[in-house]
Amino acid sequence: MQVPVYNMSGEVVKNIDIADSVFAVPANEAVVYQALVRQLANARQGTASTKTRGEVAGSKQKMYRQKHTGRARAGSIRSPLRRGGGVTFGPKPRSYRQAMPKGMRRLAIRCVLSAKAGDKELIVLDDLKFDEPKTKEMAKVLSALAVEGSTLIAISNPEANLIKSARNLPRVKTIPARLLNVVDITSHKRLLMTEAAVRQVEQLWGKELPQEASNASL
Repeated sequence: MQVPVYNMSGEVVKNIDIADSVFAVPANEAVVYQALVRQLANARQGTASTKTRGEVAGSKQKMYRQKHTGRARAGSIRSPLRRGGGVTFGPKPRSYRQAMPKGMRRLAIRCVLSAKAGDKELIVLDDLKFDEPKTKEMAKVLSALAVEGSTLIAISNPEANLIKSARNLPRVKTIPARLLNVVDITSHKRLLMTEAAVRQVEQLWGKELPQEASNASL
């Protein structure tokens, strides 16, 4: 697959070939969905906790006699039915972590990258650097590229000036190419990558491991 490469002024400077094994993979919605759910689940801390009736403070003594009071029977002030009582079936600390074969994780990344390339939502830049942090300059670059809406900028190496220039723009996020993930890619309309970042992605996910073919069919 060939894609145009733009400069920071929005002009096409050349065309490059990008690996079909990364940017032209058939869609697999089931794998992408599973990878998305897994990543969101693994991001959960699982620290939510409530106290049962055996853990809340309060007397264990029967509140009042059983009969002849005209009131409903009550055995404990710790009852979930009473204010300050325990919680019935409340959350307890637990792990939400999910496992997923490496081959399926790699396939999911390829699928979402291919979707961006196929929908013309992938924009490749020859380079993206700033001499000093300037949000105005970053906005000018996005405007020259006719980029609107949420944008994910993938770079090969962290650039302090670039990160600072983009962080104040709404719905714009900068990320190292090696940390690209399903959640970030799918939650942004546009994917802006430098040519070096594209080559880094091809090196990371372009070579298929022997066990991936069998894992991808699971």
